[in-house]
Amino acid sequence: MREGRQVSLTPKAFELLLYLVENHGRLAFKDQIMRAVWPDSFVEEANLTVAISALRKALGTNESGLQYIETVPKKGYRFAASVKEVKSLESIPSHLEEASRSDETSNAEPHGVTATSTGGALRLFHTEARGSASSNPVLALPQASRRQDWRHRFAIPTVVVLTCMLAITGFFAYRRRTPLVHTPPVQRSLAILPLRNLRHDPENDFLGFSLADAVITKLSSVSALTVRPSSFVEKYRSQTIDPARVAAELNVDTLLTGTFIRDGDQLRITYQLIDVKTNRILGREMIDLKYDKLLTVQDNVVQEIIKGLQLNLSPSEAKQIKADEPVSSLAYEYYLRGVDLMGRHDFLLAIKILEKSAEIDPNYAPTWAYLGQSYTSAAAFEFGGREQYSKAQAAYERALALQPKQPEATMFLANLLVDTGKVEMAVPLLREALKSNPKNAGVHWELGYAYRFAGMLKESVAECEMARQIDPLVKSNGSVLNTYLYLGEYDKFLRSLPDDDSAFIWFYRGFGEYHQKNWNRAGKNFDHAYELDRTLYAQIGKAFSDSIAHKRSDGLEILHKLETKIEQRGVGDPEATYKIAQAYAVLDDKVSAMRMLQYSIQNGFFCFPYFMTDPLLKNIRHEPQFAEQMKIAQERHEAFKSKFF
Repeated sequence: MREGRQVSLTPKAFELLLYLVENHGRLAFKDQIMRAVWPDSFVEEANLTVAISALRKALGTNESGLQYIETVPKKGYRFAASVKEVKSLESIPSHLEEASRSDETSNAEPHGVTATSTGGALRLFHTEARGSASSNPVLALPQASRRQDWRHRFAIPTVVVLTCMLAITGFFAYRRRTPLVHTPPVQRSLAILPLRNLRHDPENDFLGFSLADAVITKLSSVSALTVRPSSFVEKYRSQTIDPARVAAELNVDTLLTGTFIRDGDQLRITYQLIDVKTNRILGREMIDLKYDKLLTVQDNVVQEIIKGLQLNLSPSEAKQIKADEPVSSLAYEYYLRGVDLMGRHDFLLAIKILEKSAEIDPNYAPTWAYLGQSYTSAAAFEFGGREQYSKAQAAYERALALQPKQPEATMFLANLLVDTGKVEMAVPLLREALKSNPKNAGVHWELGYAYRFAGMLKESVAECEMARQIDPLVKSNGSVLNTYLYLGEYDKFLRSLPDDDSAFIWFYRGFGEYHQKNWNRAGKNFDHAYELDRTLYAQIGKAFSDSIAHKRSDGLEILHKLETKIEQRGVGDPEATYKIAQAYAVLDDKVSAMRMLQYSIQNGFFCFPYFMTDPLLKNIRHEPQFAEQMKIAQERHEAFKSKFF
């Protein structure tokens, strides 16, 4: 109340006023106020400044023109008014109604009342602006000698007092019933960002990304949580984070951010779990540990996340995230360094480091999983060939033998099996993984990928769209829903492409436009992909661009070189080699087109329904070998369909 009139405040402004009144006459430092008023929120100092300004506007000034709230530059604020406290309801005089009537004709000086429920008693504060309150102690009012003062100053209608007290009591009763921690929805989306190195020493930079990745890996089996993969968060290395912006970019409602600093064999990690939608801090922690205890970090952080998000784990999920088996500290450091190198796409060096980790301690499953992924990436992007694929499969199998049902190793192995012509082995692995975690978007996507190779096009679309429903950012990971292209739904295919500036995606933009016979746009997209990077797909796109420009010999030269490299080293998945067959067919090299079509089918791409309708194969449909290859593809397609559907 002010001058007999009610003043409305927001709940946070009310809490801020209450804190200042309770600490009247004393300097309240900014950080103290923010911890008291926003105990579970991620807020900036600007929030406090705005709230103080709103309070000053509501309170006005005293007769001398002084503010009720003083600013102490660079430190905080002081409530500059005398305060009288009524400690219990019994202290309220019984003659309020009489006092109210006698006061109706008088002019009350400015005063205010605030209240809070503490320890079961209602505390009322009467404030008077008297310049500076630094010399005015709290004046308790329950004594009989003060009742006359109460009557004169609190001449308020009984109904108003009781109504205010009931409303205030109800407000704080509601606060007691409402938990401070945000109650999460059924499905949370979380991004765990790389920790920032406060010392900026390159020798220890690897810890920021790799420790975040370790937590991401641990949480991947929790069905109530959609966790962004490491490939999504890698770009935020060593950045100062704006939570709202990053959360919007990653389409998540929760972030985990943090920093670390290493001093010799001592390591300090500080992190906080932020509910971005409500600006609440759901958990924060500071971990001090010996450097050789790095393995404990991921378990501590994982448990804090589960606690902060109030996740209920199934017995199998609890088993999956339990603390890892002990591992040599040196082997674990090598593992973290290898993970960091993988994130930087230095696959060959990552292989050397992870092999060293496995040599020191061969019983740590994540090392084998990431070693397998390094082998696979080296085979695909560094033309490592058949030997790397073989090593990758052995590494994945070793990881799963040590830690059955590990999601990452399962997906990595399934993807490798599909790319190396073993689709029938991949499907049971992925279906089994979905039994324990049906909301794993990555597993759904891999299953859709496998179905596409086998020609189960509608089923492939269903799995891929399920992945996108669970995690809309799946399409931002460079993944392409080729199945729409194979079904002839070209507009839908182009709309499904991620907003990505990679050569891979520019190739597919050109490929979609090419199917729609938008030759000019297709050629420009193919050429742009080739300018960005001379990858396998970009080179195939350049051959298509040459066909548009009537440069047949140039296009064929590119394709012949690609074919030679693929056959010599055994690299390139069979779906990619099918596109080489398409390019040969468009350039009217029928012999080469049939040769690559046969290579693709024999190596595991048997998408028979697509083969029968593919418009790019029209130049070879009447070749003698075409019907023979279609029969082989159809038989395997039908066998797959019979076995799995």
